[in-house]
Amino acid sequence: MLDHNAYASLVLAAWEKFIETGKIETTEIRPEITQSWLRCRKAGVDPFAGRSTRLLPEPEVNELLEKRKSLINIARPFMEKLYDFVISSHFVVVLCDERGYIMETVGNTYVTKYYARDLNFYRGALWTEEEIGGNGVGTTLLLKRPFQISGAEHYCKKHHPWTCSGAPIFNEENQLIGILEMSGPVEKTHLHTLGMVVAAAEAIKQQLRVHQRNRQLTLVNNRLNNIFLSVSDGVIVVDRQGIIKQVNPVAEKILGQEKAGINNSMLEDYLERYTPVRDMLTSGKAFSDLEVAVKTTAGIVQCLASGKSIRDDQDKITGGVIFINPIHRIKNLINRFSGAHATFSFEDILGNGKLLLKAIQLGSLAAGNHSNVLLCGESGTGKEMFAQAIHNKSTRSSGPFVAVNCGAIPRELIGSELFGYAEGAFTGARKGGRPGKFELAVGGTLFLDEIGDMPLEQQVSLLRVLQDKTITRIGGDKVVVVDVRIICATNKNLSLEVAKGNFRQDLYYRLNVISITLPALREHREDIPPMFKAFFKKSCEKLGRVPPDVDPKVITCLQQYGWPGNVRELQNVVERMVNVATGPVIRTDHLPEEILSPQFMVWQRETGWSPQSISITEERKKIKERLAENQREEILTLLSKNKGNVSQVAREMGISRNSLYRKLKKLNILL
Repeated sequence: MLDHNAYASLVLAAWEKFIETGKIETTEIRPEITQSWLRCRKAGVDPFAGRSTRLLPEPEVNELLEKRKSLINIARPFMEKLYDFVISSHFVVVLCDERGYIMETVGNTYVTKYYARDLNFYRGALWTEEEIGGNGVGTTLLLKRPFQISGAEHYCKKHHPWTCSGAPIFNEENQLIGILEMSGPVEKTHLHTLGMVVAAAEAIKQQLRVHQRNRQLTLVNNRLNNIFLSVSDGVIVVDRQGIIKQVNPVAEKILGQEKAGINNSMLEDYLERYTPVRDMLTSGKAFSDLEVAVKTTAGIVQCLASGKSIRDDQDKITGGVIFINPIHRIKNLINRFSGAHATFSFEDILGNGKLLLKAIQLGSLAAGNHSNVLLCGESGTGKEMFAQAIHNKSTRSSGPFVAVNCGAIPRELIGSELFGYAEGAFTGARKGGRPGKFELAVGGTLFLDEIGDMPLEQQVSLLRVLQDKTITRIGGDKVVVVDVRIICATNKNLSLEVAKGNFRQDLYYRLNVISITLPALREHREDIPPMFKAFFKKSCEKLGRVPPDVDPKVITCLQQYGWPGNVRELQNVVERMVNVATGPVIRTDHLPEEILSPQFMVWQRETGWSPQSISITEERKKIKERLAENQREEILTLLSKNKGNVSQVAREMGISRNSLYRKLKKLNILL
């Protein structure tokens, strides 16, 4: 069975083939779709139009609305509820009559205006299949049953960005009297959407059929609406005594039981913290996003829970609905949108030096298991890039990649940063507590950079986590299982730190399962030319500049330099050269002074340069003067750009304010 993306690609290819040849050469597409395509082609529908041209005059629109006033008034609250469930997802809910003319729309103002402008999607417009191709209204009209159509399943290309779910509305004589339809972005396609529309259409039918059952319908509708609120959460419906009456499949999965074993049991038996539920059932006090421990067949699962009471038409509390969502699912979502993911792979690592290739080979092997990895190397050698590459090649690539710089966090805060804290753990602690990096990295990789700077007292806690695979938040007493792969990095000699008493020996052995040493740039100078080329191209693109020519002597100088800052320093030097050089050629005098001066004698020997009347000292002085002038121009430009803000200029140059003030004094720049 094809997954969603594969099926979408298959449908698009089949649609393009059908539009071109009129032939359908696959059996993987739903027959309802292929039959719709054939009908549209036979009817002469333009696949590149998709805009309704059959529009009722205003008097006829008013007549239609008055004639169907009862249906519209009953349907509109359900349409608004449907829209509330997807309010942030750019969906539109529409009600049509039995002919396919739009009578009412509810939805995002921007989306409805776009629909109206681009597709004539408003009151009085005809949306049948013969008019604008297969869609959630027209095709549902023909089929007379619920129908969902998404992406390239639509006959008209203008509709490919949308997913449409339609359901017919029947009266008590089972006659078709309208269509309820909901459209939204194709990436939001989900069967639950169709289920919601079907349920709403059925509710409208019931409301139309039996007005005298208003109390019962209100109860059913409230339950339905609350279930609709979070269909991706576990949903538990209880009566006023707290007896479970209904659960959805997600709740069954969380609790680890089928509904037959859950229904008619007490909700209190599953929750360690029941007071908020009791208050909700007695006083109607709702609660939201409370952290609770849920007892399941697999053990304790930490969840976020929300609850809302259910009331009848006399406003009496008859029960409640509780939504539960495992915290690890929410954390994964947070990580995805907060940038806690790895972007680099081994293919992004530049260079073919022997030592570098050996490190890449070891990294690839490490990706194939779950052992702890210790990355060793000087600052700027790309340790985090390696860690991301290992993560992305591992079976945990779909999980979060959470990076922590142990040397950048104050020693008194590193514990709460790694392990989190419970509510009330200390003055100023966030209500409800806060998860630490270990919890946020569950199912993925935790990258501990500068591990050699971790305080000894926290090394004990880290060792315990590595041994037990569990953490306890600071100030809390609940044990949380953490399935995390650890990758550490250091620019220190940890074995020497162990000997000095600065690093625990047992922790060192725990971390040093797979050790990978990243070579300093000076140890694989042969990789400098290709690295320079890549960084040079990137810097020029960043500045929107046509790449100037590069004097070969520049590359020679770069290969002779010691690179204490390694690849990071090379990247910064290249970016600086591109910024400083204004002419058509990058020359050696565009190099920073620290690179140029120590190598002058080497360049003289290699290039054969021999001055006739100018001494080496004078030439070096001229070069330094040119460099100083270039730097003076750079600083003046940045000062002008930032309106004299010294702090901002220092940040952009990557130096401290004191260093910048020294340069200003040296270059005779007055503020």
